[in-house]
Amino acid sequence: MGNMQYDFELVGKIGSMALIRREDADIDYNIFSRLGRELKPGMIWVTSGAAEIGRLDYIRRTGHELSGDSVDNKTDYSAQGQSILMEQYRHFIPQEYSVRQVLVEHQHFNDAEKREHIRRFFLRARDQGAIPIVNYNDPVSDEENRKWELSELRREGREVHECVDNDETAAVIAGLIRARILLILTSTEGIYREPGHPETLVRDVLAGNVEDLKRKVMDLQSHCVGASRAGANGAHAKLEFALGPALNGTTVIIGHGRHRITDLIYGRVPCTRIGLE
Repeated sequence: MGNMQYDFELVGKIGSMALIRREDADIDYNIFSRLGRELKPGMIWVTSGAAEIGRLDYIRRTGHELSGDSVDNKTDYSAQGQSILMEQYRHFIPQEYSVRQVLVEHQHFNDAEKREHIRRFFLRARDQGAIPIVNYNDPVSDEENRKWELSELRREGREVHECVDNDETAAVIAGLIRARILLILTSTEGIYREPGHPETLVRDVLAGNVEDLKRKVMDLQSHCVGASRAGANGAHAKLEFALGPALNGTTVIIGHGRHRITDLIYGRVPCTRIGLE
């Protein structure tokens, strides 16, 4: 894939559980610090964490969790955590770089004009020395309306992106702006052939053509079950979302959030690498 032209060096995504210290029920400031030192213009960063950070903040202030409907709770926690999440990125990213928050929903990627609007925004950010920080806009997203809208699009035979899962959001953006690398940071070292057994880490899922790559990814998916938390889609979904960008020439890397971006890119630490050779 050496002849391909890329508009962006990297689209990265980090999951909620990689941003907190579970044992302390607190934000992992070391990870934000490490990310901040490495993020720069020409990168787009997709971040989860608003709901979980908002939940921890609410408990810290009140001494208890919300007791209402789980969907409403996620909405309320997300609204509380979003500003705290952005505060961490702004604090640790070098001050010479601008930081721009981008809250997206499914309709932004299922409409050609909205997709182009976002694409141009990302290009301007790159050229203006700014780093976009992207998250799904949970506080204003209504699940029932979203499912109805998506079913209508499917009925029309159109390609549909739901993008509630930020892995999908990152994958869609990587395809939209022709990223050289899609980096998915999680709470494991990558994709394990036997879930829960790090010694079965699959380091490379590489192929010389599209059909072989599809076959290899589907084979690996057959081994993937479970997720790091309730509501997460786990390794199977990560592979599903990764496949599209990989087939279009993007190298996909799945690795642990404790590692440096550069170490993952250059293969200096364990990770899973997916792509066309």
